[in-house]
Amino acid sequence: MRSEYSWLPAGGDGTRTEPHQIGVSFSAHRGAVFESGGRVSSADIAGGSVIVTGAEPLTWLHAPEATEALEIYPQVDRWGVESAAVVRDGTLLAIASVLKRVHAAGTDLSDIAASTLAYRLADHLSRRYGGERRDDARPRGALDQASVDRVAEYVDANLGGPLTLDRLAAVAMLSPYHFARLFRRTTGLAPHQFVTSRRVDRATRLLVGSGTSVVDIAAAVGMPNTSHFRRVFRRHTGLLPGQLRR
Repeated sequence: MRSEYSWLPAGGDGTRTEPHQIGVSFSAHRGAVFESGGRVSSADIAGGSVIVTGAEPLTWLHAPEATEALEIYPQVDRWGVESAAVVRDGTLLAIASVLKRVHAAGTDLSDIAASTLAYRLADHLSRRYGGERRDDARPRGALDQASVDRVAEYVDANLGGPLTLDRLAAVAMLSPYHFARLFRRTTGLAPHQFVTSRRVDRATRLLVGSGTSVVDIAAAVGMPNTSHFRRVFRRHTGLLPGQLRR
């Protein structure tokens, strides 16, 4: 299994994704157009969406905004997805956020951390997208997919305000202690790490797609201390906000 991280300019028409691959779009697109298996589709793609390629390659005919994406090339013996689909998958988004940081900021994973993440990813892909999909099945001691997705959606809808462990645990209908433990075991990220990664992703889109000041962007993603925001952003992307914008 391998992953590739990329930035593509706006209007990156003609980009091709091979069959049986998983893409995570950290950027958002309005009216993206793609073709797969002779069928042309159009969709609004929210930031953090997962694009699952079926048995046919997928060609992007129109991508109006710049694209920040991670592609994962799994080794799944049986693939249950026949046609391209845009889905929400909180577990995969969290795992992809770890891989994105490794690519973008040049950070390292220890051998045990990398192999643990790889097994977690392989198990999730096999269960959700393999030939015998079991969307509700989960390993012992892990969160169910519906709970992870609810938490991910809640985080994205409330990035500008306070996000506490108590509130996220309530969304998952668990105690804070059990939620924190199970969320990390399921996704590879502690809840606060997942929130920070989503804030950085939202800030990245605002920096690239708008003229809003860095101070206002920091406040808009729930990090009103601009100095802290700059440090966190650099730690996750390898660049200061102004450098990325340039």
